[in-house]
Amino acid sequence: MSKRKVEVIPYSPQWKERFNEEQSLFRELFGNGKVAIYHIGSTSVPGLSAKPIIDILIEAERMDLVDSVTAEIEKAGYEPKGENGIPGRRFFQKSDENGVRTFHVHAFEKGNPEIYRHLVFRDYLRAHPEQAKRYGEIKQWAAVEHTYDIEGYMDEKESIIKELEHLAFKWKPSN
Repeated sequence: MSKRKVEVIPYSPQWKERFNEEQSLFRELFGNGKVAIYHIGSTSVPGLSAKPIIDILIEAERMDLVDSVTAEIEKAGYEPKGENGIPGRRFFQKSDENGVRTFHVHAFEKGNPEIYRHLVFRDYLRAHPEQAKRYGEIKQWAAVEHTYDIEGYMDEKESIIKELEHLAFKWKPSN
């Protein structure tokens, strides 16, 4: 069991600013126009309470583009974690000087269904603030119940995530 504290806080407009700064870094690393870079996860949904970790999705034409800049991503303070449980993904995490996680980067090759799953979930919550509020309340409760147990926190959220994903796919089916 992890001893990392699970903390869910109210939405902050700074999250978008932090994403924009990091997006600029990745545009520089990859070269402008070589990848699509999206703000995903709860910090990308205005009004939604979240763990203050910015999730970034990188969509690359080919995965070797990501692999070719992994050393530069590491120099920018990220720790590469390989696929980290999702086939076809490259996952990176960054922490601040106190060891507090600040960014997660999920890189996929264009066409990977995980890209659509992340984007439609985000867009659904943005378009349905009442569902985002409900999700945020469950996350806040789960963080209190499982303050030092990230696995327990994730388990508590699993059913609402599945429900919201189902609604998101009905709302905007993939092509």
